[in-house]
Amino acid sequence: MLIPGMGAVTTTFIAGVEAVRRGAAEPIGSLTQMGTVRLGKRTDNRVPAIRDFVPLAGLDDLVFGGWDIYSDNCYEAAVHSGVLERPLLDSQKEFLSSIKPMPAVFDQDYVKRINGPNVKKYANKCVAAEMIGEDIRRFKADTGADRLVMIWIGSCEAFRTPSEVHSTLAKFEQGLKNNDPLIAPSMIYAYAALKQGISSINGSPNLSNDIPALQELARRNNVPIAGKDFKTGQTLVKTVIAPMLKSRLLGLSGWFSTNILGNRDGEVLDEPESFKTKEESKLSVLHEILQPSVYPQLYKDFHHQVRINYYPPRGDNKEGWDNIDIFGWLGYPMQLKINFLCRDSILAAPIVLDLVLFMDLAQRAGLGGIQEWLSFYFKSPITPEGLYPEHDLFIQLMKLKNTLRWMKGEELITHLGREYYD
Repeated sequence: MLIPGMGAVTTTFIAGVEAVRRGAAEPIGSLTQMGTVRLGKRTDNRVPAIRDFVPLAGLDDLVFGGWDIYSDNCYEAAVHSGVLERPLLDSQKEFLSSIKPMPAVFDQDYVKRINGPNVKKYANKCVAAEMIGEDIRRFKADTGADRLVMIWIGSCEAFRTPSEVHSTLAKFEQGLKNNDPLIAPSMIYAYAALKQGISSINGSPNLSNDIPALQELARRNNVPIAGKDFKTGQTLVKTVIAPMLKSRLLGLSGWFSTNILGNRDGEVLDEPESFKTKEESKLSVLHEILQPSVYPQLYKDFHHQVRINYYPPRGDNKEGWDNIDIFGWLGYPMQLKINFLCRDSILAAPIVLDLVLFMDLAQRAGLGGIQEWLSFYFKSPITPEGLYPEHDLFIQLMKLKNTLRWMKGEELITHLGREYYD
């Protein structure tokens, strides 16, 4: 697998996989490794592990490579990130030190708060895409990998909206040659992967796989794409609590969310343009779950505010506060308050593992284009134009498991349950 961005999340993921492979830890949080899928009736007692039910690649099959603007190897980057305890990292020092980032495609206009020396020099963005393509071919030859998946875990890029250069593949390719400023590094990586028939995942909220040009390329080459923005902390909670309010028809007056975060991600998001990208992703969830146009008495005018504050002493240990003002029978007000003290990379690492394995499965199954069945893992799931995304976490999980059942020719689960009473 190939990863643009080899910071805290990536090194936590790689070291975690290696710990599991050595029998030193359990893959907690990973649906592919610990999850099950019910088959048939509840009375049939058929509940295989997902990894036994569908032909997923094994952890021993995974090899790792990627790009970063800093030249630190994975061991050095993991130590610097401070997520995992030193004894675990030291036990893997030789393995982690062997994984060194290739020079990255980087544009300071898209990520303003950080800079590094390990970057490519190129005449235009078309040449940059060709350089990434050459890196991919060399990595595959050097490692002997049969198949590849690319997953963007790079920094959140500055906010952009779709423009003319993103509208078709032909215009995008001309834009690469013209060095169009509206083509971001994440788009260049995705383009280079899709050109070679490699599936592409966007773990950040920036515009990338969701532009029409890259979707056209994915369909043309029958390659899976998925995104965007890993659903880890505060938004994960929202996709559980908001469906609860809606299902019980409880009204919402306002939802105030704030976070403190001290890692490199927090530093990047301290820049207004990058924060705007993240804010758009986090704000969209409630409106699309609660459907104010369908339930105007309950949700038409609710106030939703999101803040992220860079606070270096907290490091990777993100803390999120939510104040939720709701109302119930006869309009009487109530409140929910949630304080989630989480670890950003610890929550993201199993998502990376699941997405890579499921996308590899999708590619082998011939499922090209948008993989909406993987919405479970994203704040802003990609959908076809005109189709709103499904954000309810439990509906998303049902969709994912039904897709696995469909792949294997098993009966889909609707939870109607009349067969138990007829």
